Amino acid sequence: MSTTQPAPPARRKDPDRRERIARAAIEVVADRGVEKLTHRSVAAAAGVPLGSTTYYFATLDDLLASALRQAAEDDVEHMRQWAADLESGQDLAEALTDLVLHYLGPARAQTAVEHQLYIAALHKPALRQVSQEWDTWLAELFASYTDESTGRALSVLFCGWQLQGIVRESVPSRDEIEMTFRRMLQPGAKT
Repeated sequence: MSTTQPAPPARRKDPDRRERIARAAIEVVADRGVEKLTHRSVAAAAGVPLGSTTYYFATLDDLLASALRQAAEDDVEHMRQWAADLESGQDLAEALTDLVLHYLGPARAQTAVEHQLYIAALHKPALRQVSQEWDTWLAELFASYTDESTGRALSVLFCGWQLQGIVRESVPSRDEIEMTFRRMLQPGAKT
């Protein structure tokens, strides 16, 4: 007669749990705002035990930083695809205008939550590094089509249009957006 106990069943591996929790945090922020984010609400949205959220993210700031990083990575991937699809010789002002209108149209909800997470860095120092990395990447992307200084200015203008566009009742017009990009790309030109 053996006195050894059978081994407990192996735990199911869930290699995507951390990312799923971060994405659930983005959903909670989209639905309720940054102020209403809790480990409990994220656990429910991710379909994981509460202990999983605190295991991966000890504090809410850690959870927010991960959500911001995930949103930034998703955005960077979208922007890389945009850059890959940008045809050689395509009018950059027009392409940037199309991109802004995409973020204010079909991707409006995503744009709003990304900005909520980004702006949370005002009061949460743990988010500042991720926000700054996102800024730097965007400026570098635009600089690859212009120069370093113009790339930085384009990124500021691009983000400004998004921020203004998500708080306005109506989306800015194509002409309004395109004119500002043209002016930025052709200093001194009358538009």
